[in-house]
Amino acid sequence: MSSDKKPTIGWIGTGVMGLSMCRHLIEAGYQAVVYNRTKEKALPLVEAGAQYAKSPADVASRADIIFTIVGYPADVREVYFGDQGIFSQVKEGAILIDMTTTSPTLAKEIAHRSRELGAAAIDAPVSGGDVGARNGALSIMAGGEQEAFDRVLPLFQLMGKKISLLGEAGAGQHTKMCNQIVISGTMIGVCESLLYARKTGLPLDKLIDIISGGAAGCWTLNNLAPRIVKGDYDPGFFVDHFIKDMGIALEEAAAMQLSLPGLALVHQLYVALQSQGGGSLGTQALIRALDVLNGGDQ
Repeated sequence: MSSDKKPTIGWIGTGVMGLSMCRHLIEAGYQAVVYNRTKEKALPLVEAGAQYAKSPADVASRADIIFTIVGYPADVREVYFGDQGIFSQVKEGAILIDMTTTSPTLAKEIAHRSRELGAAAIDAPVSGGDVGARNGALSIMAGGEQEAFDRVLPLFQLMGKKISLLGEAGAGQHTKMCNQIVISGTMIGVCESLLYARKTGLPLDKLIDIISGGAAGCWTLNNLAPRIVKGDYDPGFFVDHFIKDMGIALEEAAAMQLSLPGLALVHQLYVALQSQGGGSLGTQALIRALDVLNGGDQ
């Protein structure tokens, strides 16, 4: 890459998170080539100046640094290793950054194949939801080689506020598992607190305001509890995707012979919510599953 010219950015996956994240790069003056399985979801970026590609391979043939943020590990595998995947057309010297939350094992496979093709790979899942993505305030946890990380750090800084390289390939994904374990615990705590408060007749808005200023203060309480009070279950992060994340964490824990009973409980409650048709709702909809357990119908 020329040192006096901005690299061309490739972006694959323009959903709730990816759309805002890529927009920050375009607004900073980067040329972008984008692809999404549902083209309509990428059109706002095309209107902002991005070029639309016909496949992940097409993105790879035209971009110097490629970001991916898709749904599930199977989607990641197809995007990278498929017949029309990134690896079929990747440029030598390219940097591939998967920001999907996926398995550490898959992240290591992608890094190994990238090295074979003369490219570099970073696994860099994020936390902060739709609000963090829109505000460029995500936490970005990375795994990979220091040199590649240093080269893409200016791009990460357009999308996030807390950015750290935690170790070699797979370390970013392991860190995201730790993040999701914490979120599972705080989410059930917030929902149970609101159920208790509602049962006692407390004013919920005032409750959130006062306890968020003390030891109970957390991102979930500040950002998602108000949505619950309003009955707003639109997704900042889908229930389906959170179930996927928790499943990965439980599989990794089992492989290490590590028991995580709290995570397992919350995982099962979300599976119950999913079975009730709540998979496309935001994670704050967990309160619906708890309502059902308590004889409600929300």
